[in-house]
Parts: sequence; structure tokens; C-alpha cells
Amino acid sequence: MALLKSAGMKKVNFAGGEPFLNAGFLGKLAQYCKVVLKLESVSVVTNGSRVTRRWLDKYGAYLDIMAVSCDSFDEETNIKIGRGTGNHLNTVMALSQMCKDHGIKLKINTVVNQYNFREDMNRAIERIDPFRWKVFQVLIVEEENGSEYTLRDARRFCISDEEWQIFCDRHSHQECFVPEGNDVMASSYLLLDEYLRFLNKGVAEPTESILKIGVKKALEGVYWDEKGFNQRGGVYDWSKDGCAEGSAEQNLDW
Repeated sequence: MALLKSAGMKKVNFAGGEPFLNAGFLGKLAQYCKVVLKLESVSVVTNGSRVTRRWLDKYGAYLDIMAVSCDSFDEETNIKIGRGTGNHLNTVMALSQMCKDHGIKLKINTVVNQYNFREDMNRAIERIDPFRWKVFQVLIVEEENGSEYTLRDARRFCISDEEWQIFCDRHSHQECFVPEGNDVMASSYLLLDEYLRFLNKGVAEPTESILKIGVKKALEGVYWDEKGFNQRGGVYDWSKDGCAEGSAEQNLDW
């Protein structure tokens, strides 16, 4: 984390898997990033099932954004997708309230796929009122989820660009709506794996670890789509302390 901060990192997002499988370590990471490194934003992506009020009481002050994955507001659809066993919506609603109680910005992440692209989510989103609703077109990465030989096979979830547009047209009037189609998603993130290697999803092999070659050298081996980053709104008001969007963008060292 200190190496990344020295290289110019302003925001970090912890994702998985499920980060709350090791909740204590996650909390200490968030605390370190805010108190020691003084990052503008620390966020986490979770399915919400292991987030507790006790954890938020202890570590919530060090978290700017909590993103919860919710692919449908119909439990039968969630079960078909593989999101829980019938109680996911209660989890999402409880987490929404806990975030409000602790002053944490709530973000909803939705992956649009063959099972939910026809769904009208407007009323549910208006009820939850997230500050940001990230909507992703389901993405196939050949080496990860693109065949019967990979750990997961997501091909049955695929939708056409026309089906993706149907979903977007139905929800684009929501102020919090931030769509990410396959054309902007694949290479517009800087992703580190558990070995602290930058990933080149669908483009090339991971870099060597930043612990071995440093951040600057590792970044030379990363394909990063800056145009896609800007197109998907990669710079926004990402701090609960009110870091202005304009100042954040001006200070980023591309």
C-alpha cells in the first residue's frame, strides 16, 4: 500500500471474492489507508452477508464507500444467478441502513445478464437511494469464465449489446446510474491480484509483483484504457468528506 501511495495512488478499492471473509484484516487495511497513508478514498465491494454493525462501529470511520452487489430485486432471479439462497434483498436493505447510520456512501453494483436484463429496478433503486449505481454488462474473460475448462463458465449469462441497451434505456433517467458496457470495462481499471501483480484481463499475462519490480516498472507492462476510464466516470466525488470531483481530476497524475 505504501508503494502505491508513493506512486500517486489516491483511491483504493478492496474486492474479492468476498473481502469480509477476513474482516479483521480488512478493517486494519482500511484504517492504515486512511490514517497512515491518508488516501482520499477507501472502498470495499461486498455481497453484504458478513458485514456487521460491530465491524462498522469499529472500522466504519475509515471507509468512504461500501459497494454491495445486487443483481436483481427478485429473490428467485437472485437464486438463478447464484446470489444467495433467498435472503439477499434483506441483506442489501439492512446494509443500506447501516451505511446511512455510519455516514458511509452506499453504492450498488449490478451485473446485467440473461436472467435480469428485462427487470425494472427503478422503484427498488429509488427506495435504497444509493449515491452511485454501477451497472455492468456481463463480461466474458476467456481464461477466467469463458469455457467449460475454466473455474467458472459464465457463457449462459451472456447478453447481446441490444439486450444491454434495453436495460440501460429503462434506467438511464436515474441520477445515480453509471453504465459500463464491455467496450469500456475490460481494461479501464488498474487491478492488483493477491500477489500484488497488475492484471491485464484478456490482453496479456499479469505483470511481476510490485514488491519485486516496483510500481513504476510494473505499470509499464499494463494496458490501461484511459479513454474508457474517463468514459465510465472513473473520477467522481469518492470521499465522504466531500473531495470535489474537479479537484480530484486535476490532481490525478496520469
